[in-house]
Amino acid sequence: MDQKKFKALLSELKELDLSGMYNDDFFLTWEKTDDQLKAVWTVADLLRTLREGNVSTKVFDSGLGISIFRDNSTRTRFSFASACNLLGLEVQDLDEGKSQIAHGETVRETANMISFMADVIGIRDDMYIGKGNAYMHAVSQAVQEGNAAGVLEQRPTLVNLQCDIDHPTQCMADMAHLIHYFGGIENLKGKKVAMTWAYSPSYGKPLSVPQGVIGLFTRLGMDVVLAHPEGYEVMSEVEEVAKANAQASGGSFTRTNSMAEAFAGADIVYPKSWAPFAAMEERTDLYGKGDFDGIKALEQRLLAQNAQHKDWTCTEELMATTKDGKALYLHCLPADITGVSCKEGEVEASVFDRYRDELYKEASYKPYVIAAMILLSKFKDPAAILARLEKQGRQRIMDLE
Repeated sequence: MDQKKFKALLSELKELDLSGMYNDDFFLTWEKTDDQLKAVWTVADLLRTLREGNVSTKVFDSGLGISIFRDNSTRTRFSFASACNLLGLEVQDLDEGKSQIAHGETVRETANMISFMADVIGIRDDMYIGKGNAYMHAVSQAVQEGNAAGVLEQRPTLVNLQCDIDHPTQCMADMAHLIHYFGGIENLKGKKVAMTWAYSPSYGKPLSVPQGVIGLFTRLGMDVVLAHPEGYEVMSEVEEVAKANAQASGGSFTRTNSMAEAFAGADIVYPKSWAPFAAMEERTDLYGKGDFDGIKALEQRLLAQNAQHKDWTCTEELMATTKDGKALYLHCLPADITGVSCKEGEVEASVFDRYRDELYKEASYKPYVIAAMILLSKFKDPAAILARLEKQGRQRIMDLE
């Protein structure tokens, strides 16, 4: 194991103010302090260093990580399972279709019934504006009350695996990738980020990634540009967060209706489709009323609206206008790749293929980020726990030679 790297990271962790992280949830990045965010990235690196050095990172001998996915997922689902396993927790997925929720079981009851031996609950609920984050808070409140009443021996930590407002595990993983790619968090200040809408032949993609990006990247003094066609606005409240963050960090936050303007001179580009905020509000209302004919009509209207902006795609020509023609291309995946996964999409195949390895590296940080969020919440002195793991040096894979 790289002892020098581990000790340097451990020293960095000890210098951070972690007060407030113990026994707390992770809902939105902008609810966390700068030190708390840095702690997540530092602990993620520490855990990765241990694992790459074949040192076991199991801090739990038993316990459950409960996953609740109300939307489809590949990377986040497996990242949560990997994170729990990395720390020694088993994972159980709550399939709401096979639960008593269909029979009228309340959120409070469900939360307590699944949490008797659970240490963490990961929830993805990103489909409906005003619902996902609120549901997560309801679950958190329920298990907190259950623990206070002696029903639960422990209070499970809640990790937001994507809601209607933010996708913190994704954006924190994106940032971990940037920190490593540019050689340190101190090198990010002043970097131009183009967070742009891009054409997709599907409709209704969540706003949480672009909102998470502008809400987090502005924290680090970056010059963030949000670009989208007229009518594809994100939540105004999140834009206000981005403006305040930029002012505090010395960065900037601007908005444009030109993809070309956003790409010009950019160090980082993040072309990603999302649905208009107003349309997501309308869809939430239609689902609430059970108006499925209205939902179908909305879908057709949005697909037609998307089709008016097929020129919003990440091309080689646009990439050539970025800084030195070599901006780092980011995506949360899966991307809509022109000529591969769809006829016309978010990105040209040649661009995607050129950045494939970097995209996979970007995704690889998510299990460690989630594991760091869990560890920081479950232990009062995470530095001591990590130092003990290193000292014990128990092999993850037994070497018989």
